[in-house]
Amino acid sequence: MTQKTHALMEILMAQPVMPVVAVDSAADAVKLARALAAGGLPGIEVTLRTPAALDAIRAITAEVPEARCGAGTILTPRQFDEAVEAGAKFIVSPGTTHEVLDAAKSSDVPLLPGAATPSELMAMIEEGYEILKFFPAEQLGGIPYLKALAPVFQGIRFCPTGGVSPGNVREYLSLPNVVCVGGSWVAPKDLVASGDFAGITRLAQEAAALRKG
Repeated sequence: MTQKTHALMEILMAQPVMPVVAVDSAADAVKLARALAAGGLPGIEVTLRTPAALDAIRAITAEVPEARCGAGTILTPRQFDEAVEAGAKFIVSPGTTHEVLDAAKSSDVPLLPGAATPSELMAMIEEGYEILKFFPAEQLGGIPYLKALAPVFQGIRFCPTGGVSPGNVREYLSLPNVVCVGGSWVAPKDLVASGDFAGITRLAQEAAALRKG
């Protein structure tokens, strides 16, 4: 296990659920990160799906020291570099390209790359990756699919994201090849819009109380 893999594993194993959020302002992002951390979810994946994403990562990194802010929906080497420059502690991509892998090789910031098919998993093993994003989890076969992969790819562990919810999260976390899950239900947009950050802290506390196995 490489040093970067150790660093990524430390972040992912610290909480059963990794909040996956899209934010519209840096100010809301700071309040959101504080609320999630107060509820026991210090790790947060800010997706690059909004114009405010990079500013949000900068603000969280500067103003919420208890948070461990990563960047998600990284599709290009330029986005990888911009996210690292903004202060992201880890990078998440929905899939994988050689160009993004090359960017990761030259950075100290760990990458959680997306992979799903047996061929993609084999390619990631050759690149030295042991922890992968599985996205979109439910649409790709969900829990039965991950169960089928487990005996063949025994050294690989996943962070499933996409369709994971309070209704199925415990079953996902019971799988031996799942290290944690990614979810957006812990930070609903309506609670952010209404300023109900206490409600988000309560949702985070419920998610943080989930246990592997």
